[in-house]
Amino acid sequence: MQSQDSFTEVTFHYVSGSTESYEIPVSPEAFQQQLQTLLNQPWLTLHLFDRTVLICTAQVTKVEVKPPILAIQGEGVFPDAQRVTALTHGAKG
Repeated sequence: MQSQDSFTEVTFHYVSGSTESYEIPVSPEAFQQQLQTLLNQPWLTLHLFDRTVLICTAQVTKVEVKPPILAIQGEGVFPDAQRVTALTHGAKG
């Protein structure tokens, strides 16, 4: 059995405003090494215990990863950032 440390929680935010989260059985470091390749794929495939989920990456607007992937560094990366407000949605109508 794998330890809790070997899981990465990934939350996908979609163009439609929907979100969903998954625990992926890889360490955050291993996930970070695959991240750019994953985001360049047209589809991601997640095999769950009772089904397979396919995610169209063109419909994903944001990806959140827990625990943080601190190894990502460079231009466009802001360390020690803090969220001030949660994402809000405007009223439709």
